[in-house]
Amino acid sequence: MTRKQIEELIADMTLEEKVLQLVQVPGSAFEQDVEDTGTDTHLSLSTEKLAMVGSTLGIRKVEKLNQIQKSHLEQSPHRIPLLFMMDVIHGLRTVFPMPLALGATFDPDLAEEGARIAAKESAVTGIHVTFSPMVDVSRDARWGRIMESPGEDPYLNSCMARAHVLGFQGRDPLQDAAPYKDHVSACIKHYAAYGAAEAGRDYNTTELSDHTLREYYLPPYKEGVRAGADMVMTSFNSWNGETTSASRYLLQKILREEWGFEGVVISDWNAIGELVEHGLCEDLRGAAKLAIEAGVDIDMCSGAYAGYLAELVRSGEVAEDLVDASVRRVLLLKNKLGLFENPYKDCDPEAALQVILCEEHRQAARRAVHESAVLLKNQGLLPLKKGQKILLTGPYLHEKELHSIWAIAGRAEDNVSVYEAAGEHKADYEFLYADGCRMTSREDLARLSVETLIEDTREGKGFYGADALAADPALLKEAAEKASAADGVVVLIGESRNMSGESGSRGDITVPRSQIDLLRTAAHANPNVTAVIFTGRPLDLREVCTFAKAVLVVWLPGCEGGHGIMDLLTGEAVPSGKLPATMPYSAAQLPIYYNHLSTGRAKPYGVQNPMFTSCYMDMPNRPLYPFGYGLSYTTFAISPVNLSRDTVRMDDLSDPSGACLKASVTVTNTGTCT
Repeated sequence: MTRKQIEELIADMTLEEKVLQLVQVPGSAFEQDVEDTGTDTHLSLSTEKLAMVGSTLGIRKVEKLNQIQKSHLEQSPHRIPLLFMMDVIHGLRTVFPMPLALGATFDPDLAEEGARIAAKESAVTGIHVTFSPMVDVSRDARWGRIMESPGEDPYLNSCMARAHVLGFQGRDPLQDAAPYKDHVSACIKHYAAYGAAEAGRDYNTTELSDHTLREYYLPPYKEGVRAGADMVMTSFNSWNGETTSASRYLLQKILREEWGFEGVVISDWNAIGELVEHGLCEDLRGAAKLAIEAGVDIDMCSGAYAGYLAELVRSGEVAEDLVDASVRRVLLLKNKLGLFENPYKDCDPEAALQVILCEEHRQAARRAVHESAVLLKNQGLLPLKKGQKILLTGPYLHEKELHSIWAIAGRAEDNVSVYEAAGEHKADYEFLYADGCRMTSREDLARLSVETLIEDTREGKGFYGADALAADPALLKEAAEKASAADGVVVLIGESRNMSGESGSRGDITVPRSQIDLLRTAAHANPNVTAVIFTGRPLDLREVCTFAKAVLVVWLPGCEGGHGIMDLLTGEAVPSGKLPATMPYSAAQLPIYYNHLSTGRAKPYGVQNPMFTSCYMDMPNRPLYPFGYGLSYTTFAISPVNLSRDTVRMDDLSDPSGACLKASVTVTNTGTCT
């Protein structure tokens, strides 16, 4: 469809049609078997209005999407196709390690490959837009959504933003035989500074200076825009007293005017409706006015636009030109994806059977496990030596839920557990197995968050749940007996998948109590203990390091987790990840990050509590493991830095290629492991 035809279509649409193009409804409006990823809202539409909505999210059944599109086109007054969107965060069915783990690879090419694979599986399923990449800079491990972020560094996050956009959308999507063939539109989120939530509590307020915002938090979003992302999502939080979905400064001045973004801006789930809760307006009517005037094109599931935007235009409170501009951007995206010519795009149930979870995709996911795992400690235990008798124990021994809660389409039955993968190494090792303890769940911890504990504590009857979270003595006894009979022990412990992600903030970021009990028990029975840590965030690992001689962080590794982990333990692969976010000594240090400004009263290294310096009296300033830390099974020598030139002039800084200065080093493997 030409631009002229788009304009003619807009001119021919009724106000109601235009408004509803800006409305996104949950997938449950069309299909019952979906996973809605937000709170209940005020959105309820008649069948007539549903036929005019512009987009929906969360439907993942390939056989359903074509049916829904066909029915929608038959009922739509102007036969405008639906946009199908979904959270494809680290893979559709071929689930890669979680995004923070991919950040640990420091390898944009690998991230781009993962996004390309996710796009291919998504496109053949019928999805047009993924709500990814999430590139929020996060300096606080308490925040559950740090698992979706590449890490704490603006440059790392910027590189990963570009890589994911190019992987999802393709390097030249409009030059393919068909637009966006085997690709989907990318959505940069959460704009802006969502990762700076106070106290690490999801959805909370952020307070940052404009300098800090621009210097550290905005660059990854900007790089995603420069890479050509088709969509940007607003965040839930307020920034300096201004909620982002109502911020003309963020959405108009910076995003549109300074960065030149011409794509679609979408709210997060009910974020427009929550403007009422933020106190910016009295009701949804006021929220709709604030959001459309700020520049939010699509209202995700709040009901504000559907219920009140047309009325606001008719009353003269909102200019219809604003609605037209948003509709134009939505229709141009649909046209860019080729949906007016082919509303079904790449959706093909037969092809999906061949593409999804194919061997090529699985092998790529397995390599990503190798590259993302971070070896924090190794006192000669890894890799395991052939012929050893090894006890494998812990709640992650048989666990197949190796993907995060944001791998929405991921399935446990597609995943390879450590137990299953270990069975493929029986010729070289004698494995013993013990459950050790059960998995600690989000529900176990939730009892500690009830606000009535405050009153109970004041009255001297507080319940902290330590006894309820302790390990089963019978399971510990079995593990101890088998550990005593083994040459070494591998303890597979950490957070369950639902202990991080959205609404997954934690105040105590240690490994759950029962699992520490297991680790301690194993170490008392056999000193040769390796701890394999599954987690959605950096953790306080002081106790783990006390009882384990080797510590390997494998994050939430995805569908090939078991294979990848056994490859690493046996030396068939070498861990090459580096920490993308600081591993604190204690949660009391948070937020903590490497690129902080200097203070005039820095604490001297190694000095005990020096007076009149910036320090704690009862703990070190430094983290347990800093950003960028990670060991290997070999050693390396790094040459001095070589610069491509001795001087840089101001004029050189405007070089569009960004190649005004190149720094290079030579890295040599000086060890025995190749």
